[in-house]
Amino acid sequence: MSKRLLRSGVVVSSMTLVSRVLGLVRDVVIANLMGAGATADVFFFANKIPNFLRRLFAEGAFSQAFVPVLTEYHASGDMNKTRELIARASGTLGVIVTVVTLIGVLGSGVITALFGFGWFLDWLNDGPAAPKFELASFLLKITFPYLWFITFVALSGAILNTLGRFAVSSFTPVFLNLTMIAAAIWISPQLSHPEIGLAIGVFLGGLVQFLFQVPFLAKQGFLVMPKWGWNDPGVTKIRTLMIPAMFGVSVSQINLLFDTFIASFLASGSISWLYYSDRLLEFPLGLFGIAIATVILPALSRKHVDSTPESFAATMDWGVRMVLLLGVPAMVGLMVLAKPMLMVLFMRGEFGADDVHRASLSLLAYASGLLNFMLIKVLAPGYFARQDTKTPVKFGIVAMVCNMVFNAIFASMFGYVGLAMATALSALVNAVLLYRGLHLQQVYQLSRETIVFFFKIVASVAVMAAGLWWGMPAFEEWVAMSFTFRALWLAGLIGAGALAYLVSLVILGLRGHHLRARG
Repeated sequence: MSKRLLRSGVVVSSMTLVSRVLGLVRDVVIANLMGAGATADVFFFANKIPNFLRRLFAEGAFSQAFVPVLTEYHASGDMNKTRELIARASGTLGVIVTVVTLIGVLGSGVITALFGFGWFLDWLNDGPAAPKFELASFLLKITFPYLWFITFVALSGAILNTLGRFAVSSFTPVFLNLTMIAAAIWISPQLSHPEIGLAIGVFLGGLVQFLFQVPFLAKQGFLVMPKWGWNDPGVTKIRTLMIPAMFGVSVSQINLLFDTFIASFLASGSISWLYYSDRLLEFPLGLFGIAIATVILPALSRKHVDSTPESFAATMDWGVRMVLLLGVPAMVGLMVLAKPMLMVLFMRGEFGADDVHRASLSLLAYASGLLNFMLIKVLAPGYFARQDTKTPVKFGIVAMVCNMVFNAIFASMFGYVGLAMATALSALVNAVLLYRGLHLQQVYQLSRETIVFFFKIVASVAVMAAGLWWGMPAFEEWVAMSFTFRALWLAGLIGAGALAYLVSLVILGLRGHHLRARG
């Protein structure tokens, strides 16, 4: 199991790496096309709403509820029963998400008014932001159907992950990035509003991802005809777990939407600066945190079904160790190299040095919470694998209230940067509560080995950070560099920092057995 977990983690991280790199290329193209102005704000808004619902209906709450139940059915060895569960679950979910999608398309104006209230007020009063409201309502009609496609992508991905076929679902997001890049290059330049071309790219990206996974699902023998099954015992169990999980697992997404609501009252560019900084944060979060969580949820579900609490705790401990190993240096690296990373990736076309500076401030705030974001991804499966979705909801409510309080305090003081600070702090609250809950339930507590390992990581990261600071040119020097020289210098710093970190860990005693689960 230990080697299988590590191998699966490497597979998911490798596939995710390809997707995230292309995602950064996509954002580079978008930054060059639109910069961080009003039209960029509107597109990111229209893209964020269906992505938020995606976390509720698809990758977040549904997967967390569906995988443990599917694992239970699959472990019984009755394939016909498993196929029937998939048919009933897909049919029921399909009807619900179809209704939601239609409501979203037809009611795009109401949704825009709800989450972009500042723009809506300007529209009512013929203010300067009135065109933003109208354009956002139109773009949302194009991007909202992405929710329908991605829900079924997540369903098939959850099935394949349960079967141990992690590569397909991890590679699938590549197609969204490719279609959006293609739209930015070939569709947007032909339109008077380039953001409309990007919205079309989002729609096509959902369609292509959906079509890509169908043959793999058929190969495994689980491409079934959807059926309505609201009262089916398996579906009932899934929706019972899913309803509270819709809130609990998506707290960070709700916080980001709340940030968008407040940012609609702030200066033009605020949503874009938050978006670009969040995109850099998502790179290590997806590459490491989400990849590890994807691997351990089916493993934890199997151990719960097999009633092996020691192995369950050992798998949890492995996940935490991997998050610490990769998350701490990623967090510090993002904070130290915020400006040069933003320069290399986005500073061209409509995205200038001032945008780099402003986005780097929100990136610093977001990055301070990266480790907690990653820990949430790993600790939450400790509840979901045991089919406990109510406890994380309680913690999610506390974190949500804290985020609102933090927003009220920091947004008035620091503007859009305060929104990022509030999100990071609420993640800390959520992570602490999740760990404390597992500890009190005697499900999991940090092993002595992991605690010692953590201090070794901190010492090694300190060496890495000192080296990066020593080799960092001043901001003005970065701006004066050519793109090629700037990119080479940044790559050299990243490589040197990674080498310093790894060498320090080896000197402090890192060995292969630290990377393996004990159970």
